[in-house]
Amino acid sequence: MTNNLSPIDKAKFVAAKRATDFVEDGMRVGLGTGSTAAWLVRCLGDLIEKEGLRITGVPTSSRTADLAREVGIKVVSLDEAKWLDITIDGADEYDGNLNLIKGGGGALLQEKIVATASDQMVVIADISKQVDTLGAFPLPVEVVPFGWQTTKALVEETLVGLDVLGQTTTLRLNGDTPYITDEGNYIVDLHLKRIGNPRQMSLVINQIPGVVENGLFIDICDAVVIGFGDGKVEVRDINAGTIEEDHLDFIDDENMFSDL
Repeated sequence: MTNNLSPIDKAKFVAAKRATDFVEDGMRVGLGTGSTAAWLVRCLGDLIEKEGLRITGVPTSSRTADLAREVGIKVVSLDEAKWLDITIDGADEYDGNLNLIKGGGGALLQEKIVATASDQMVVIADISKQVDTLGAFPLPVEVVPFGWQTTKALVEETLVGLDVLGQTTTLRLNGDTPYITDEGNYIVDLHLKRIGNPRQMSLVINQIPGVVENGLFIDICDAVVIGFGDGKVEVRDINAGTIEEDHLDFIDDENMFSDL
């Protein structure tokens, strides 16, 4: 129930709830991965149950697919949907140009594929994810398991010539073993502290053999919905150059907030 939520969770909830206004009946919707995206999936499930909303969801991870089916969203693959009306997802960081770092949840590859196969991408986040310059959050880089140590060394060598403050890299683990993505790959996290030129970083890193994709989302996000712990919501549209403010009341709903 919302009265028992922390301020951060309330912020995530109101951002997700406000983002459902972007979704119209009959849309094909990309469904993101992560804690904020999970709120969105539950909010959409609530609209399906109470208002008869009809949408088709394309999840960006197996765990999002499981949650979507649980709340009554029709789930298909991207190959079945072919193209999406909108993707709504969270972010680990976003800057003033709505460039993003994503992949903290390990689903950056599917998230980027789905987002770029959409007419519009909307990010939902709490205000803590806003930064002046990207890079405080470690940048995830998905790499193939074969020769991953060589790939990691090549990444470290490449960082020397890029505009970053840190050059430490770590293999993401799940306990004592490498974390495995839904595509069967590993993730190397780059602890850069500051990324002076995200566009250059993305292009250069993706040229390294063994790198599948990186977590920089450049010129992909169209709008960000920012939630605050008191119910305030801010919608920033990068294309229209507008900022809208709203306020959502917290309404307790046993169905939506059970098991959260």
